Formats: sequence, C-alpha cells, structure tokens
Amino acid sequence: MTSPGRTEHLVLPGVLTADEAAETVAGILAAQREDGAIPWFRGHHLDVWDHTEAAMALDAAGEHEAAARAYEWLARHQNTDGSWFAAYDDGDAERVTDRGRESNFCAYIAVGVWHHYIATGDDAFIDRMWPAVYAATEFVLALQQPGGEIGWKRESPEEGGTPVNDALLTGSSSIHQALRCALAIAEQREEPQPDWELAVGALRHAIRRHPERFLDKSHYSMDWYYPVLGGALTDAEAKERIEGHWDAFVVPGLGVRCVLPNPWVTGGESCELALALWVMGESDRALEILQSIQHLRAEGGMYWTGYVFEGNRAVWPEELTTWTAGSLLLAVAALGGDEATTAVFSGERLPLGLDPDCC
Repeated sequence: MTSPGRTEHLVLPGVLTADEAAETVAGILAAQREDGAIPWFRGHHLDVWDHTEAAMALDAAGEHEAAARAYEWLARHQNTDGSWFAAYDDGDAERVTDRGRESNFCAYIAVGVWHHYIATGDDAFIDRMWPAVYAATEFVLALQQPGGEIGWKRESPEEGGTPVNDALLTGSSSIHQALRCALAIAEQREEPQPDWELAVGALRHAIRRHPERFLDKSHYSMDWYYPVLGGALTDAEAKERIEGHWDAFVVPGLGVRCVLPNPWVTGGESCELALALWVMGESDRALEILQSIQHLRAEGGMYWTGYVFEGNRAVWPEELTTWTAGSLLLAVAALGGDEATTAVFSGERLPLGLDPDCC
C-alpha cells in the first residue's frame, strides 16, 4: 500500500485523511493491470479518457512510475490514425468491445502527458510521448467543424469510419483543455503548431458564443459545468453559468445530479464540479461539495458511482470505479495546491490560442 507519508498533501478536512488517501490510491493501483492499463474496475471495460484520469490521480499521489506505465500503454496501443477505440474489455487491447473512436477520449492524452511532465520534469518521457500526442491531436482536429466545434466521433472502421459531425458541448469543452495542453507540450519541445492555436481559439469561440452548434444535452450536469472546467468560460461568464443552474443540479448534503430530473447523484460529476468551483476561486464551495459525497466512500477506500436518493434509495450502480476515485483525488490535489494538478486545471501555464473574439 502507498505510504501515508506520500499522501499527506491529499489531506482535506471532512474528505480525506492521509491514511484514507493512501487506501484510495492503493485501490486504483490494485485495478491497474501489469501492462499499465487501468479499467473502470477489474472485469469491466477501459476507455482511454477514464484511464487517463486515473493515471493523473496516481501522479497527484506521487505514484509516477505507475502513471508512466499507463501512458506507455496508450502509446503502444494507439491506432495508426492517431485514435483509440472507445472500449477495451478489462483493459485488454486485443479485446475491443466498442470500435468507435470518440474525439474527446482521444484528445485527453495531452492533458495527462502534460500533467505527468509537470509532476516529474521528465524530458525523456515527453519526448517519447510526443508522437502519440501529436497523432491524437491531429485525429481530433480532423473532426473540427467550420463553426469551431468538434465532431463527436468516427464510426468503427468496419462501418467505414464515417465521421459523426454532431458536437457535444461536454466533449468539446474537454477537448478545449486538451488542445491547450497539447500546445504547451509543443512549446516545451520548441515545435510550434499555429494551426492548433487557430483551432483552439475557434473552439473556444463556439463554446462561448454559439450554443446552437452543439447537441442539446442541457439536462446533463456535465454540460452545465464543463465549459468552466475546460477553461472556455472564465470570470463573470463562468460565475453566471454556475449560478444559473446551481439549484437544479446540486442536492445539498448529497452531491450533484448526473441528469435532470433523475434523483441520482454521482461521485464523478460532484468531484468535477468541485474542480470547476476551485478553478473559479470558490474553494469553500468546492470543499462543501466534496464533503457532501462522503456517503459514497466504500470500505477499502474506493467510491460508489452514484446514489439514488428518492423512492427505493440505494447505491446504484453497484460498482467502484477507478475514475470516480481518481476524480476525487484530483479535486483534493487541486484544493491542496499540488503543482501539476493546479497548473493543468487553472490554465495559468497553458497557451490560450487565437480567439476570434479578440480580433
């Protein structure tokens, strides 16, 4: 088990003690395969976005070798077009269960690689990972639409690889953060990518000014807070967005609804909202959200995905996912001032791109 001494920076009153943090980190490590893959839990599937989120949590906890193995798994199993498939059974690269290729999944490698680099200062790592980041970014940007938004995915190769040009606000907001991290990696390597700068500016403009360019998923909480978490909305715009739907999505003492009007709070969405609040400078409210989901902590240190709080009240589904635990550790790391986590989510060290609003 991870030594409690290595998780002292993950202590947060009412959320985690050092021993509890160590237990949660150990739970993620126990789910990681020897080849570096991190499925949702052993026996379930792996998707590369959640795999990366869990790897970032390991870096936040000081488990840099395990995190590096997770990123090396991505590099080894990247498709020739720069993508990854949407789901792998138990993290086994030979057992693909969904051969679609989702844009926000593929983009997220840049966030993880930049986070690992800041955490470790490992120049050799960033050099090894650059081809994978470059190819993934190019795959994603091939799905960018004339209005700046990013198409959702490409269908499986067996279905002709047809692009699905409909754009998801949550996915495009996550890609906005990923593109900025990719630009930071390119700058670190002194390989400027002016086309990427134009792309991220056009994407931010679409998110800020053209909601009609995205499918209407406004009943999902992720569509509410992700433009803030992904860095596209800041300052007054961010505050206005969060305040506008706070009462609809936040259930006091229990967490954040996943989708309206369902009486179901989820740990991942709650932790991501806490991160978005921290980004806005509202650490007190972020702490309250994290404290409110402690009812989801299970024996052994992992976290249930969600809880149904009306009718037949129950934990549902009965699964303890690495990405839920990972999102909590990252939120705690941000509130605790972890350098890599704060740099990635605050955007302070990330290039902005060329925003049409400024021209």
